[in-house]
Amino acid sequence: MTISNEVKSEVVEQVHGKAADNAIDFETFHEKSHFWGRLTIWSVIIFTISLPLYLSFGLGFHPGWSTILAGFLAYASIVALVWVIEPISYYPTLGVSGTYLAFLTGNIGNMCLPSASIAQSVVGAEPGTRKGEITATLAISAASIVNTVFLLFVILGGSYLITMMPDSLTAAFKFVLPAIFGGVIAQFALQKPLWGVIGIAFGLFVNLGPVPRPLQTFLCILGTVVVCMLLEKMKNKKTA
Repeated sequence: MTISNEVKSEVVEQVHGKAADNAIDFETFHEKSHFWGRLTIWSVIIFTISLPLYLSFGLGFHPGWSTILAGFLAYASIVALVWVIEPISYYPTLGVSGTYLAFLTGNIGNMCLPSASIAQSVVGAEPGTRKGEITATLAISAASIVNTVFLLFVILGGSYLITMMPDSLTAAFKFVLPAIFGGVIAQFALQKPLWGVIGIAFGLFVNLGPVPRPLQTFLCILGTVVVCMLLEKMKNKKTA
């Protein structure tokens, strides 16, 4: 049994007609993106803050404001500029909806932005256009779903493996963060040996000198960055 071309064309017209009736204009799409984007992000912020507040004041596990301040300053000294630069620099590629989704799921530079950029390149969509924004949003959504599924298996499996490890092995986990920082400084020291010497000097100074513990990490990072920048600036002036 075959279907005539007239019937096929009629069915296609009906499908396109229903799709057109259900479609929304781009301004309405942006309004909905702002509504759901703000709602979900603020919800995540509230849920994220509620757990440490409950642990601190509900169960009495508050670590002390000096520890919290030290951790915040150490983190802010590294990524404070990113809080301003990333939304501005990524927006042309991600668009309104893509920006909300990317900052909700995280891993923007490692996952969301590359996924959006590659998808736009494949379908021939220019960043900053309507087609580019829709493409970026769909690509980020797919990447986020895949990432979440894999993370669930890794987290649950990793937690189970940790419970099976002996105490002598889990006790070594406290050296993971220093090892990461050591690897980072070694990477830069191979390219700029003087930077490595300055970083180690500041590390020894803040740990052995009369520096308050809450400010040690912050001053170490800030001092190393400032001194290295000044030396590079002086070097460029000499060569100019």
